[in-house]
Amino acid sequence: MKRVALPALLVSASLVSGCAAFTDDSVGLDNGVQVAAAFYPLAFVAERVGGDHVEVENLTAPGGEPHDLEPTVRETAEVAQADLVLYERGFQPAVDDTVDENAEGEVLDAADVVSLVPFREHGVDSPEDDPHFWQDPLLLADVADAVAERLADVDPSNAADYRANAADLRGDLEALDRSYASGLAGCERDTVVVSHDAFGYLQRYGLRMETILGLSPDSEPTPADLQHLQELIRTEGVTTVFSESLVSPAVAEQLAHDTGARSAVLDPIEGLTDETADEDYLSLMRANLAALEEANGC
Repeated sequence: MKRVALPALLVSASLVSGCAAFTDDSVGLDNGVQVAAAFYPLAFVAERVGGDHVEVENLTAPGGEPHDLEPTVRETAEVAQADLVLYERGFQPAVDDTVDENAEGEVLDAADVVSLVPFREHGVDSPEDDPHFWQDPLLLADVADAVAERLADVDPSNAADYRANAADLRGDLEALDRSYASGLAGCERDTVVVSHDAFGYLQRYGLRMETILGLSPDSEPTPADLQHLQELIRTEGVTTVFSESLVSPAVAEQLAHDTGARSAVLDPIEGLTDETADEDYLSLMRANLAALEEANGC
């Protein structure tokens, strides 16, 4: 991996001014294990697996749209100083560049960990272009196991704790997976209309995802797209059009209004907001499940 050091004056200025969040300005365990996570689901995993042994910094600020992240001097310094960087290549291109140029510690790319085997086993087309793998709890559990092993390499004295924490998290995620499988079985409808293509991994539970905006939350639907969705909502009896947190609900709400459907929120769990600051990945996934059950008559 090519590594280019941060300009010394920028790093120094960020540290002296207190902008850099990590307490240690170099890779190493003198002040504990420092983990930089690119966005919320990865930060959640790092906090659960690392426990009291790690200091975790989320590069994407609460309320920020992860796709739009352009790392600042502070965030670049966090990548450079981290003992472990967690990111997903292809999800945040600017973060990819920052990691390539500045990371000096261990690096774990979640895209190298996740597998599409669950889709093949269930005969469902895999969402190969969808980076939102954490919508499948079992894939997030695989990432947690990988984080435990990488932390064990960084900090061998606490390896047993990291592996035990990952096992506990896997138990929670497997229970969540069972809740989705049972909760979405035997629904009156299986079609879900949602603002952007962030929920493809939920296909494994028998859902059919119809999106308004495609993979990019900043795209615009064509008149033909909207006409198709209007016809679909009416012919299949879709009751709900889902918008999501972090992006404008305007298009989804207008589609709901035009078709007589109701509006609701389905959280892609890319990050927390002021409204979800007291929640975590598990509680948000349970809230999504309840919304899907209500919308689809489960």
